[in-house]
Amino acid sequence: MAFRPLHDRVLVRRIEADEKTAGGIIIPDTAKEKPQEGEVIAVGPGARDEKGELVALDVKSGDRVLFGKSSGTEVRIDGQDLLIMKESDILGVVESAEPAQQAA
Repeated sequence: MAFRPLHDRVLVRRIEADEKTAGGIIIPDTAKEKPQEGEVIAVGPGARDEKGELVALDVKSGDRVLFGKSSGTEVRIDGQDLLIMKESDILGVVESAEPAQQAA
């Protein structure tokens, strides 16, 4: 099934955190908090401003994002637990650190 978010909504899949602490202690499922990091699966076309013009979203499919603990609405699509949230619920995009290129 294909799902397309409307307006400024975003479909996000949570990225599970490690099940061990830095000291090697295994955390049971009942003690784990839900991850606050996810991957954007689909985005809506954007919201309309006061003039009625479409304002595109800053996030795109494939982005890794951080969001608040209680952000979004949990849904189950094709057997996957996903979140639908507004773009404003996203706190930021996690960008991979590229090694600085040295001048020749």
